[in-house]
Amino acid sequence: MARFLARRLLWMVVTLAAISFVTFVVIKLPPGDYTTTVIRNAEARGQDIPDSQIAELKRHYGLDQPFLVQYGKWISGVVLRGDLGQSFAWNQSVASLIGSRVLLSILLSLASLLFVWAIAFPIGIYSALRQYSGGDYFASFLGFIGMAVPEFMLALVMMYVGFRYFGQSVGGLFSPEYADAAWNLGKLIDLLSHLWIPIVVVGVAGTAGLIRITRANLLDELHKPYVATARAKGLPEWKLLLKYPVRMSLSPFFSTVGWLLPGLISGETIVSVVMSLPTSGPLLLGAVKSQDMYLVGSFVLILSALTVVGTMLSDLALAWWDPRIRARFQKG
Repeated sequence: MARFLARRLLWMVVTLAAISFVTFVVIKLPPGDYTTTVIRNAEARGQDIPDSQIAELKRHYGLDQPFLVQYGKWISGVVLRGDLGQSFAWNQSVASLIGSRVLLSILLSLASLLFVWAIAFPIGIYSALRQYSGGDYFASFLGFIGMAVPEFMLALVMMYVGFRYFGQSVGGLFSPEYADAAWNLGKLIDLLSHLWIPIVVVGVAGTAGLIRITRANLLDELHKPYVATARAKGLPEWKLLLKYPVRMSLSPFFSTVGWLLPGLISGETIVSVVMSLPTSGPLLLGAVKSQDMYLVGSFVLILSALTVVGTMLSDLALAWWDPRIRARFQKG
């Protein structure tokens, strides 16, 4: 296990270095830069920016420097000082911008995750144990519907339901009177009253998919010889199910649980845009559209780091959960 961790940590460093460079290359591939966005916005307002001012903007943002110089300046700041750079569009540090959105993104993602787990696992287990029953067909029907309906469409429907039947303001996580207010008990209650709509919207597709995965995996385990052997030895049915088939059917969940880490930051971008949620997804989308390269690069680097770390945590969690994987680590 120690050798495994050492190898993974070494490859993590190499992978993140490669990702940071490729990310910077991709950001610079489209024609133009942030000053192109500034010029386009000025022309839309009927203004004309002289060439001297454009040159000054390029010099101010360091866009007149060679590519490798720009990359070296950014990555050295990240590695040596933890400085993610300055956002061009917001004229703020990238760290403060991302930090202001992360808390609500994590809250929404964790709440949606708990919603998915609380519904999907019991229904998936029930569908497998009652295969071809009326409840199984009903759960399968809901699962297919949940996977087929686009999230943005469900978001629009839920916003209408919230406004029409619950009298809530459309979009956002706060009522207008609490949007810019300091945090207090009233603002917290207002947040919780608005949070259920995005939780349902984000969680429906994940719930539908996890129901299908749990059902299929458990059905595979229920027909294996060790289940018949345990049942023949007189092991109680509930103990047999929980100790062996259900445990083994959850192995794919542990193998992918680490992928949740980047999801906590990025969230559901399309849903956040449709519902005007102040999370990090719309911030990343706006940065890509305006070619705010330090903000985009920092986002991608953070998400990549969380993905790499999450994958390693998934491997460790799977080894802890599944003795077969743990034995393979020990032999290696």
